[in-house]
Amino acid sequence: MPKILRFEDLACWQEARELSKCVYRITGERRVCLDLALKDQMQRSAISVISNIAEGKERETASEFVRCLFLAKGSAGELRAQVIVASDIGAISAEEREELAARTLKVSRLLGGLIASLRR
Repeated sequence: MPKILRFEDLACWQEARELSKCVYRITGERRVCLDLALKDQMQRSAISVISNIAEGKERETASEFVRCLFLAKGSAGELRAQVIVASDIGAISAEEREELAARTLKVSRLLGGLIASLRR
């Protein structure tokens, strides 16, 4: 397997990028904008996922990279919880909830796999 030199080449970063775009698209709709705190927190969580992946890769040590990947994974979980709340209060539709939940789970799984491979 070739060594990945740039964070942009990581599958988990690419999926986190798509997740961020999805979060911004959905939270930009009027019904989510009515709860500014939730909108802000969902966007911050999405940004935290992608940013921690990039930061960890740029630190260039395996231990720092793994630490940042765990932070990214935690932020993905946080976002998944916020998606549930947004759905419960009617700020997002069931379809949007399913889309966001699936994307966050995919990112979490990719992060978990990368963490496991770096720890070997």
